[in-house]
Amino acid sequence: MEKIEKEICTLIERNESFVMATILSQTGSTPRLPGTRMLIRKTGDIIGTIGGGLVEAQAMAAAPGLFKKGGALIASFDLNTEGIKEGMDMICGGEMEVLMEVVTPSEPTLAMFSTFLTSVAQGAKAVLVANISGVDNQGGTVRRCLYTAGGSLHGDTTMPLSTLKSLLEQTGNERSPSIIRMETGLFLAEPAFSSGTVYLFGAGHVSRQVARLTHMVGFRTIVMDDRAEFANTERFETAEAVIVTETFDDCLASFSMDEESYIVILTRGHSHDQTVLEQAIRTEAGYIGMIGSRKKRTAIYESMIEKGYSQEALETVHSPIGIAIGGETPEEIAVSIVAELIKERSSKA
Repeated sequence: MEKIEKEICTLIERNESFVMATILSQTGSTPRLPGTRMLIRKTGDIIGTIGGGLVEAQAMAAAPGLFKKGGALIASFDLNTEGIKEGMDMICGGEMEVLMEVVTPSEPTLAMFSTFLTSVAQGAKAVLVANISGVDNQGGTVRRCLYTAGGSLHGDTTMPLSTLKSLLEQTGNERSPSIIRMETGLFLAEPAFSSGTVYLFGAGHVSRQVARLTHMVGFRTIVMDDRAEFANTERFETAEAVIVTETFDDCLASFSMDEESYIVILTRGHSHDQTVLEQAIRTEAGYIGMIGSRKKRTAIYESMIEKGYSQEALETVHSPIGIAIGGETPEEIAVSIVAELIKERSSKA
């Protein structure tokens, strides 16, 4: 979500109009899920994907006409036809509805999307509501408004406040957009959900590869180490923050951990790993993982139990970290770790 919202804000800041294609619904084995977005520029370039193949090609083909006409339309795609599947080399079937709309740059529109992006980054409750009641396959107009838990409004502020409050309550704990029909209309409600923050303690070779992958799959990533030659933005160019700490003692004190926090312990030595782990299990982090062999894990756990930490708390730690795929290189180990992070995130959806 954050990636595409950032691109939306960038295009608006450039005063560039674009077509936004959003999957409204899908049945069967379609390639992408509701809420997935793709942006189509006047140049024909695209940002994001709604699944590739026929769907993407037809959406791109419809964009020039929509730029001229303005407004929005809902396009339906049938992926069940054998001829279509064979012609486009597609292996999935199903049906998909896609909302296509021209987004015209304006200050209110920028404020709406940038505030939504801020809400996502901060984990604040908000809902981006699109009234699509008057849109069909012939055309129409989308009315969109952002409503936050604090009561602020951006965009089309004429929507009934009671409707916005109800949509926020209905979607506040969801991790994906919903189509909701109410007496006041048909709405696409997109909650500001966080894709999670990965905290990498240790900035070695494995950590560097993990950071690249976590960025690719949508996690925010924060890196910390006590070695400036390792913990720097040249090595971790995709990280949200790279922090050099004097010591790993109390290194978690400045972070506010919650269920959307993923702690990955990859320091250069057993003692540092244990120092971080002792702090980690006292947080509310939704995931804690520590690299190392079972022998190393046993030694650290025994030491911690002697200090008064409970076996029950230690059993929540993923160690050895990662899904067992037989990886040996830093890149392969990183794939194993990030696969486990994705699995953990998906289990919370």
